[in-house]
Amino acid sequence: MLRHLRPAVALTVFFTLLTGLAYPLVMTGAAQAMFPTAANGSLIDRDGTIIGSELIAQPFAGEAWLHPRPSASGWNAAGTGASNLGPTSAALIATVAERRTAWEAANGTAAPIDAITASGSGLDPHISPETALAQAGRIAAVRGAEAGAVRGVIAAGIEGPFLGLYGEPRVNVLLTNIALDAAFPFPPAEGEGQATE
Repeated sequence: MLRHLRPAVALTVFFTLLTGLAYPLVMTGAAQAMFPTAANGSLIDRDGTIIGSELIAQPFAGEAWLHPRPSASGWNAAGTGASNLGPTSAALIATVAERRTAWEAANGTAAPIDAITASGSGLDPHISPETALAQAGRIAAVRGAEAGAVRGVIAAGIEGPFLGLYGEPRVNVLLTNIALDAAFPFPPAEGEGQATE
């Protein structure tokens, strides 16, 4: 029996060390060496303070910034997800209608679909170029800037499809808001601007 047990125990220990310790350490080290920003969550540092990630949406309060897509989870990265309401749900129809009314009142233009519907994860950091550009007038008015100049900053932040093939053109809300702050400095009032908790 020991003749069969000894190799089984030895192989279990060997593969546990190989796949449970050595492999993860090698992969983590390789990721840190080759892609340090991505390996650490694509965090954005401003003056020594982490203000967010390129990969996770966050809410923005105030009229001087791009607003992200709505979130069924309240932008809570610990409990993400969609509402799971179907297209015939009265609650979903009412929620989207309420979002549409608020968005159109704030921006003075018809609401693009991604401005009033949440993404599947609730944390999509991107909006469509159409949704971003439709907010330019509101942002320009609050910042005292030319609408065309604000549209130019937004247009400069449009990311194309991955490898020119996969996905749609998109605008990262956090990165574009940082660019807007740099181009048109705007001191936020108490409680406005950066992501709200």
